[in-house]
Amino acid sequence: MTNKAYESYYVPSQSHWPIMGAVALFMIAFGAGNFVTDLANEESGYGGYLLLAGIALVIYMLVGWFSDVINESLTGKYSHQMDNSFRQGMSWFIFSEVMFFAAFFGALLYLRVFSVPWLGGAGNNVATGAVLWPDFIATWPLIKTPDGTTTTAMGWFGLPLINTVLLLTSSVTAHFAHNALIKNNRSALKKWLGLTILLGLAFISFQILEYAHGYSEEMRLFLDSGVYGNTFYLLTGFHGMHVTLGCIMLIIMWCRVLKGHFTPDNHFAFQAASWYWHFVDVVWLILFVFVYIL
Repeated sequence: MTNKAYESYYVPSQSHWPIMGAVALFMIAFGAGNFVTDLANEESGYGGYLLLAGIALVIYMLVGWFSDVINESLTGKYSHQMDNSFRQGMSWFIFSEVMFFAAFFGALLYLRVFSVPWLGGAGNNVATGAVLWPDFIATWPLIKTPDGTTTTAMGWFGLPLINTVLLLTSSVTAHFAHNALIKNNRSALKKWLGLTILLGLAFISFQILEYAHGYSEEMRLFLDSGVYGNTFYLLTGFHGMHVTLGCIMLIIMWCRVLKGHFTPDNHFAFQAASWYWHFVDVVWLILFVFVYIL
């Protein structure tokens, strides 16, 4: 009988994927920074091209690296210890994402609880905001920017509420897909997972429509519309990026299911994608309450 405490631990040969990923992420960060600066200054620079090149390189790296991992798994190179390593790695990755969003929610909390009341004179004799900007009103959301431009706050009813229903429903369908995999019901697995992907794509489509509505002349809610516009688009935009990543992960899992991959006892890749999807659902629920409703 094999003692799992002494199972072999597969160590792959040297790989070029990590350094390629590091270069790609640097290109994305540097390119995005320059691209935003170019937009603010209404100039045409190289930032956008560098950003697109970095994204393309990341996609190429992910396809190649994931292909290697899938092949290693299917050829039986991974042991129980390796499976535990994957679980720990995914757990730490989701924890890092929790801290990422915690920083943005912390900034939103600081603005609403401390900064805006201080500008309105809370705890002081002088309303600093009124001194710096005439007619300053210390309320949230700040729909009037210091230069006098007035914008409109995005309400919770309509597209945001529809997106909330879509994402919460997708979390349920993802759970049903996981249960179908455990029961080895391949037909139900394909249907529930496919429905989850469609709900995620619908969420992304409606968020694009929401942004188009925000940038319309009716609302005039722009990224540079003061701290409200900044926090709104940063929180919802980064979450939208995570939903997009989650959809890509689920699509990859769906393609693998169609190829006959995964068994009730060996399907952590599917489970990891499911964990991530439930995570983005929970983040959206918190975001919906604190950004749209309160």
